[in-house]
Amino acid sequence: MKPIRFLGDALKCLRDFPEDARHDAGFQLDKVQRGQQPDDFKPMPSIGRGVEELRIWDESGTYRVVYTARLADAVYVLHAFQKKTQATSKRDIDLAAARFNELMRGLK
Repeated sequence: MKPIRFLGDALKCLRDFPEDARHDAGFQLDKVQRGQQPDDFKPMPSIGRGVEELRIWDESGTYRVVYTARLADAVYVLHAFQKKTQATSKRDIDLAAARFNELMRGLK
């Protein structure tokens, strides 16, 4: 099982999710750590190669956890946020992309 590493304030943001959404996110991330497919996700090539987004639906709103599991050493959570519009905001995409780019630079 791969360890999970949170970049920036991703863990704090995830902890701010409502309890049910937080539990669902944790369950889905556990599946990713075990090399399994999460229940609801989509690729996010606009952020980086191998980056995916967990989609969490809760009665209080829609939540996203952006991560990459393609690296051998860990699952990296780049960003976690509540989605408030149909399209993911530029701010959320830019933040996740900056963390992904920083991660990739650090591995070289």
